[in-house]
Formats: sequence, structure tokens, C-alpha cells
Amino acid sequence: MSEALNIIAAIVMAMFVFMLWPAAKNWQQHGPKAQAGDWQAVLLPIAAVVGLVFVLILIVR
Repeated sequence: MSEALNIIAAIVMAMFVFMLWPAAKNWQQHGPKAQAGDWQAVLLPIAAVVGLVFVLILIVR
């Protein structure tokens, strides 16, 4: 990519961050609070993905 396109892309990304900052701040303040079982709900899919990657690595070897 040319240098001009990189500069334009950086400007566009900065504009997105600037425009989305108030919404993200609002979501952080007024969003749902974590419950006791939330970590289990997160760890189960992550463990499934890690297991799948492990199985795929074993198959390729």
C-alpha cells in the first residue's frame, strides 16, 4: 500500500475511535454486571477451541 493510503486508514481509524468512545463509555457504566457463572460460560468455548486445535495438530503430524 502506498504511504498516502496508510495515512488515510490511520485517520479513519482514529475517527472511529473518537466517534465510538462515548458509546463504549456508556456501555461500560450501564452494562450488565458479571455473575458467578460467567467465567464458566467463557472458559468452556475457549477450552473447546484449544482442544480442537490440539486435535488438528495431532492429525497433521
